[in-house]
Amino acid sequence: MIIDRRDALAGMAAMFGASLFAPIARAAAAQLPAISDGPPSTPVFTAQQRALMTALSERVMPTTDTPGAIAAGVPEYIEKLLADWASPDDRKPILAGLDTIEARSRSDYKVAADKATAAQQDALLTLAMEDKLPGGADFFDKFRQLVLTGYFTSEVGITQEREYLPVPGRYDGAYPYSEIKKVFSS
Repeated sequence: MIIDRRDALAGMAAMFGASLFAPIARAAAAQLPAISDGPPSTPVFTAQQRALMTALSERVMPTTDTPGAIAAGVPEYIEKLLADWASPDDRKPILAGLDTIEARSRSDYKVAADKATAAQQDALLTLAMEDKLPGGADFFDKFRQLVLTGYFTSEVGITQEREYLPVPGRYDGAYPYSEIKKVFSS
């Protein structure tokens, strides 16, 4: 049996602690249908914002030897969470941050942010993270939480990035640390 997404959300809530973005906390605590069921109840993003959110989610959790955010369905998760579990005020820092990054990309690079190179997108995210864009740090913190929660509660995140062991093996107090390849989830 694969871990339930709600159980994984509860684990993410513990990881982020008191600064957990409100929609994630609501989804983790709710006894309602899973957030991944069906399309969002309402569109959250414009087409340009959706394209940028998708591109930036892949920069936060890129494809390496395991699938990245896009393959894990993180952009769909983010829109569903913001549509069905976030208040309009919860959405404001995400939407404003995407618009600010878009404007900065057009100003600095003369290209839409979703079409910017990976290095340019990383530079834009770094500006946000370092609060060198209006509302940047607030956007970056919340956006990163959305991406990480979406990724590590997805089937890809649980089964490929982490190693899922429904019943972990025996205890071995002398197991060599150098032999540990992945973090285990259960």
